[in-house]
Amino acid sequence: MRKILVFFMIVVTVLGNLTGIKTVDAENICFIGHRGASFLCQENTAESFRKAGEQGFGGVETDVRITKDGVFVLSHGGSIEMADGTEMDIADHTYEELTAQHIKNKKSTTELDICTFKEYLEICKEFGMICFIELKGVWPAEKITEAFTLAGEVYDLSMCELQSFEFENLVAAHEEFPELKIMLTCDTHDALVDKALEYGFDIDMEYSGLTKETVQMFHDKGLKVACWTANLNSVVLYCASLGVDFIESDIYSEALILRLSDGFTSWLDQGPAVDEG
Repeated sequence: MRKILVFFMIVVTVLGNLTGIKTVDAENICFIGHRGASFLCQENTAESFRKAGEQGFGGVETDVRITKDGVFVLSHGGSIEMADGTEMDIADHTYEELTAQHIKNKKSTTELDICTFKEYLEICKEFGMICFIELKGVWPAEKITEAFTLAGEVYDLSMCELQSFEFENLVAAHEEFPELKIMLTCDTHDALVDKALEYGFDIDMEYSGLTKETVQMFHDKGLKVACWTANLNSVVLYCASLGVDFIESDIYSEALILRLSDGFTSWLDQGPAVDEG
């Protein structure tokens, strides 16, 4: 639980308005739809990715898992809730079993099926969006090769960035695809972040753990920094003030992006206050 986080963000917003400091370089920030346009649509579905493209997101993040029969499907959690309320473990079921009925749609009455990685790539290609592809869990090297060979065939590897909390996934992908952009997903600046810097990998950090110093360390090496998940306007503005390259959000706000483009304030150097609980 983040103690006084919202209050902190309100304070820095007010300070920015009072001081008139204008140091945010918004033109170089790419907004990434977190699991698509997941504020409006069921996350990690074709509908959510398509809506993100229609809204104007520069890219979309997704979570990839492997079914029992080796199909790449999209789900943040290891199980998927079906329309009848049944929970099905993705790794223990075949793609046919997972598509025997629609998945639970908590955002609308639209009938939806579990989305495949190939469908995601096709939608990203249609809208020209960057792909933030998070591999969930430790993957066999041959499945990483298969997934990103598919990405190159369906879309374009130069538009893809592999993400994972699991460092071995990053290393295996880099060895097989040296040209592929690689990004460590992380919560805070720890030893793995330093290791990513040594390897020349980008980072995607939870915004409350990110500091301007960490951003600068990676920029000094020519590497990129993303942050997740910024859903409050004040949080988006704070992340922008750190100089990040990508901001992941469930929500697309054209008005906020225009405000950033006007050079809104960077306020303070300190990060947000975080409660230990």
